[in-house]
Amino acid sequence: MSPVVVAENWREMVDWSVALLRRGTGEGVPEWNRRVLSSGLDNECDLRLWLREQGVTGYPQMLLVMERFGYPDLLSASSDGLVDAQYADRSELRPILDRLLAEAALLGPMRVQARKTHVALVSPRRTFAIVKATGRARVDLGLRLADHPPTGRLEPLRSPGDGTITVRIGIGSADDIDDDTLTHLRHAYTANS
Repeated sequence: MSPVVVAENWREMVDWSVALLRRGTGEGVPEWNRRVLSSGLDNECDLRLWLREQGVTGYPQMLLVMERFGYPDLLSASSDGLVDAQYADRSELRPILDRLLAEAALLGPMRVQARKTHVALVSPRRTFAIVKATGRARVDLGLRLADHPPTGRLEPLRSPGDGTITVRIGIGSADDIDDDTLTHLRHAYTANS
């Protein structure tokens, strides 16, 4: 079985983002914090645009934005606490998440990152899927399949988000996770690894 790395808390994710920043730019957080401050930018949108121009995107960008404007309270929450809160009023949907995590673990090395509203599945390269309880009767498996048109069970993602997760599959029970769903999950992993 392939290793699945589960971030125990947001501090671990921050540490991972720090490593990505250093690997991607050759400089660490103190150097970038000095650059950010000397840029004179005082709003998040402008800072994100400036960082993108500097070649800093994704998790390292998120890290530097939090360094500048503050870390959210949920950084002190544990992964278990975040996931438990997502399914607190819909425990009958939790087996869907558990089954998807078990199936994803077979794909290859990845990280599972619990967020406030969803669980992200991250290949060694980037996020390839998210699992989100979207109502009382359904969990959405969002997939990063940029060049794959929504057909069959694949629906277009209507939420604007950041555009990286492009399609979704609505799942009503763990029994609804069929071969087609797993093929799409595998394809998303492969395309983003």
